[in-house]
Amino acid sequence: MTMLLFGESLNVMVKRIGRAFKERDKKPIQEEALFQKEKGMDYIDLNIGPAKKDGPDLMQWVVETVQEVVDLPLLLDTTNIDAIEAGLKVCDKPPIINSIMCRPERYEKMLPLAAEHNADFVALMWGPEGLPRDEHERVALCVELLTAANAAGIPNEKIWVDGVVTPVNVQQDHAVKLLKFYEMLYGEVAEMFPGVRSTCGLSNVSNGAPEHLRPILNQTYAVMLMKNGMQSIITDPKDDTLNAIARGERQDIVDVIYQTMDGNEPKLDDLPKELQDYVKTTNVLLGKTLYSDSWLEL
Repeated sequence: MTMLLFGESLNVMVKRIGRAFKERDKKPIQEEALFQKEKGMDYIDLNIGPAKKDGPDLMQWVVETVQEVVDLPLLLDTTNIDAIEAGLKVCDKPPIINSIMCRPERYEKMLPLAAEHNADFVALMWGPEGLPRDEHERVALCVELLTAANAAGIPNEKIWVDGVVTPVNVQQDHAVKLLKFYEMLYGEVAEMFPGVRSTCGLSNVSNGAPEHLRPILNQTYAVMLMKNGMQSIITDPKDDTLNAIARGERQDIVDVIYQTMDGNEPKLDDLPKELQDYVKTTNVLLGKTLYSDSWLEL
């Protein structure tokens, strides 16, 4: 199984990119876009943040700047609805709106925009009360938002459900709850909404962890999500191992993680150190081992 890769690093939070947005400096933005294409990203996420002052102008400029050098489809990522609309008008290829929350005041305005411009959208499981507590609350939000999207004329195949990944070092049990949600998404929810797709902001799982531990958390959780049907990930283009996993090129890593998830954990002594670390990390994400910054040393 493979997953599509949505590059996340054309983001206002990246210092040099944020400065380039502010100064309308094309060079760093186009360099990053070309780098993401070289790394094999399938889409590029353009995250301009809230952009309250000049959102529409900025989004239009960023879209056009990126399209001057690469022909990849885009995700338009901002909470500014007017900026989303401005970006939709200048996209050369049908984009993905990232994202539409399950809040009526948001989706009642944004779903017609997606339908009008033939755009896909990320259905974000963030409701009126914020983050859902478990997989059942996520399913309830999902059914509400997908029903509204269908009523707006958007087919299931153009909807990418994001259950919201949270940091494992803050809410360890949420890693398993999200896995259960995606299992339900491709079970009972897919029976109601056949063809619905999936994505997530993968790097959130390692937010706050020491920098050297972030890649293995991201890589391991990507495989765990893939086992439960995940079709795409919003991810760091620089992570070559993760890119290889998503393309189906690291079956050895996938195998040991799947075995551990299925309760057939391989003996650590029989594995090289690299694969031992994936087994240990799987157990942390399953909640079988308490999270600490030293789990790989145990």
